[in-house]
Parts: sequence; C-alpha cells; structure tokens
Amino acid sequence: MLSQEQMARYQREGFLVLPGFKRADEIAALRARAMQMVHDFDPQTSKTIFTTNDQVRTIDRYFLDSATKSSCFFEEEAFDADGNLRQAKELSINKIGHAMHDLDPVFSAFSRGAALDAVAKGVGLEQPQIWQSMYIFKQPGIGGEVGWHQDATFFDSTPISVTTFWFALEDATLQNGCLWTQVGGHHGPLRERFVRHGDVVRKEPLDATAWPDSSTAVPLEVQAGTLVVFHGLLPHYSAPNRSPISRHAYTLHVTDARTAYAPTNWIQRGADFPVRGFV
Repeated sequence: MLSQEQMARYQREGFLVLPGFKRADEIAALRARAMQMVHDFDPQTSKTIFTTNDQVRTIDRYFLDSATKSSCFFEEEAFDADGNLRQAKELSINKIGHAMHDLDPVFSAFSRGAALDAVAKGVGLEQPQIWQSMYIFKQPGIGGEVGWHQDATFFDSTPISVTTFWFALEDATLQNGCLWTQVGGHHGPLRERFVRHGDVVRKEPLDATAWPDSSTAVPLEVQAGTLVVFHGLLPHYSAPNRSPISRHAYTLHVTDARTAYAPTNWIQRGADFPVRGFV
C-alpha cells in the first residue's frame, strides 16, 4: 500500500522509486528462466534486432507476432558485417518480449500479486490490465541506447492511463546504462503516437516539444530489487552500456480498463487471449 505522501509525489513528479520491492530469490528465478529461454532460442529462426533508432523501418512480421509470444531480439551491435554474431548468443540478446507474463509461469508469478495490485491502485489504476512484458538485458559493451520517448506513444488510451512498472534485476548505475528521466515531465504533451493498421505501422508526430537535456534530466541509479513506477507521459531514456557489467531489468506496461484502449495500438488482444490484471 502506498502512503499519501508517495501518492502525492507520484502525481507531482510522475514516478516513484520503491527499493527492495522484489526479493533476491524472486529475481534469481526470473533471471534463470530468461537465460533458459535464450539458451533454447535458435538464432537461425530470426536475426531481428531491437532498436529505437528508425524503429518503424526495422519492424517485421517477427516483431508484430511477438505481441502474443515470447520472442528474442538482438542488440544492434550483435552482428559483424557478414551477419555473424560477434560474441556468444547469451551476450547478444537485447530483450525478450512481449507476452511472457501470460505465457510462462515463472514470469507470471513475478508479474502478479497483491503487492503489485496495491501499487497500481495507489497510482490510480483501478482496473489494471497488463499488455506487455519485456526482459531487457542491456548487455555489457554493446547494450543499446534507448532514446528519449514516452510509453504512451505505444499504448494510447482515452484518457491516457498507461503506467510502466520497471524492475531492476541488477544494480542500475551511470556506468551500465541506468534510466534517466525528467521530474514532472509527465505534465507535458504526448509528442508522438505509434499506430498500426494491419501490418503497416507508422509513428505520427503530435507535438514539437523538445526532449529533456542535461539541464533537466536526472539519472535513476537504483539497486537490484527496486521497482520504479512511472506515468506513460513521463519522458525517459537510457544510454548505451559500454561497461563490462550488464544491467538486466524487467518491465510491464499496464493500462486502466476504465479508459478506452486505442484500436490502433500495435498490441491487441482478442477473446482467445484476454488481457488480465495483477490478481
């Protein structure tokens, strides 16, 4: 349960940092399951990379199908000029996404429970719905930059309700690519919208407001086990990881069922695979 002060801070600043939210054994179980999924992944089935640079151009059928699967995506710098992996597969994957929370019992156990439901209620999600999960590796040396963005770009609703639950599975530092954000930045406008019509996706510009810079951005250095909850309009970013230490994290993107989820959002669910909440 969040305190009145925490709820007020979330409304004012757009995010909350909750240290020690997950136990070491819970983190170990999730990390072990993720590594098993990577071990079982055959790189010959797809060499799709994940990038936030010119993202629309890189989207393919493998990416679109991942909305209801557990799919592996490579780092941008994973391959050499001849298309061969530069290093071990286990050190080349950018992330796994996007439906592990509903498909895998270990991920489901980590993604649900009364404690998470209480946090969701505390930040205003009366009827939370988990649309997407991502296990992010931020690999040592080649972990890719994630450019400034707002998660409401990808999970539009009326009114906007998407909220991100970001779990540090390892210590996140300036050296290995921690999150950066803008305190109170969620009070600004939605800058762009990612829309899908069939297999065609595009990013629509909405507002020319500049992204934060070094004068307004703040780093969120946190320890493993920390949960960071932030508003869908909050601008955030993470730098490339050039350090020898990885920065594993796990994220959930959640909306409120009381709001109208846009039919043009890239992830949709039907009656055969309904979206569910924390409990």
